[in-house]
Amino acid sequence: MSTRTDSVTVADGVFDLYVWLPERGTGPGVLLIQEIFGVGDHLRGVAEDLARLGYVVAAPDLFWRIRPGWASDADPEGIQRSMEVSAQFDGEQGVADLEAALDHLAGLPEVTGGTATLGFCLGGWLAYFLAARRPDLAALVSFYGSQVPGALDLATQIRCPAQFHFGGSDPYIPREDIARVERAVAAMPDAEIHVEEEAGHAFHNPSPVFHHAAAADRAWRLTEEFLARRLPV
Repeated sequence: MSTRTDSVTVADGVFDLYVWLPERGTGPGVLLIQEIFGVGDHLRGVAEDLARLGYVVAAPDLFWRIRPGWASDADPEGIQRSMEVSAQFDGEQGVADLEAALDHLAGLPEVTGGTATLGFCLGGWLAYFLAARRPDLAALVSFYGSQVPGALDLATQIRCPAQFHFGGSDPYIPREDIARVERAVAAMPDAEIHVEEEAGHAFHNPSPVFHHAAAADRAWRLTEEFLARRLPV
């Protein structure tokens, strides 16, 4: 596995796109989208897991206009600081940046076999919004995207296979909102949803504040199986 940092140019500047290459050097692409904690230890660990599976992984620095290179631990102090940074984030602008990052990823000579997007928390709903705009995606994986329940009109615009994960005991996303997503997903032609009833928010993040080991393991196994079907290496 090797890593590098590419640059992506948009109308108002340039941002970093962190890239991980699998051992063999080529593979399908996965656009990996950060939590409010930036491209930190958790996201880098996920990128390495995906690269070990054979994917070319790219994670953009979405807070580049606010705090370039932002990365924080998911401890109480880091949560507070990350919430302050993310409060300044423009979601519409962020989705536009993701489109530019996806174009860059898809155009890499190392990428073969299509592209997917996978996001956590902030990235979970951004991945969903991105998929509604990009019919060229091969797959969408969204982990506990807080704005998904309020944007279910976009579900009809998603053409790629989709997989959603939520914690049934999430204090930030009420269970009744998740039930609305379940009903919307049931009407989508090629989508699935998995609710870890005993888990709270950000259960995949290894921080003791959030982590639920059993739920994280189950959800990641389902993610690997889904990607293997929809974006085979």
